[in-house]
Amino acid sequence: MTLAASNPQWTRRSSDLSKRPAEVFAEAENHPVTVTRRDGEALVLMSQREAESRARLLALAARLLTVALDDTGTLTERMAKAFPWMLALSAEGRDACARELVDAARASFSTEQGHLLFSELTSWKETATARAAGLGRIEPEWLSDDGIVERP
Repeated sequence: MTLAASNPQWTRRSSDLSKRPAEVFAEAENHPVTVTRRDGEALVLMSQREAESRARLLALAARLLTVALDDTGTLTERMAKAFPWMLALSAEGRDACARELVDAARASFSTEQGHLLFSELTSWKETATARAAGLGRIEPEWLSDDGIVERP
């Protein structure tokens, strides 16, 4: 069952589509809309952005499934093989990244909210990119209290 089919307010009759297309299209820009038909199977109308997001989520799910089914090495090692950018993280960072990506994937798949996994993946990848660029290697130089100027 699709998310659109499980929510009656996101279901429209085909006559709605022909009589009020702008209204139905505007609704479909926000979330998938199930269009029911008397003479055939229901159809789902969604934005291209939504369709592409779902395709990306399925591709990512396939990668994670491949990692899960691989029996060589630890989860962290298998994840780093699938996502080589993880190698820019510390050992502890790679472990945390692997756990958090799996948790985000489980949450995304069980709630049909792909953005949870995508945001977690993007966050960790950006952290790895920043570390690879050298950010975080230099200790910050803190100002002493005697260098502080009172506000007028």
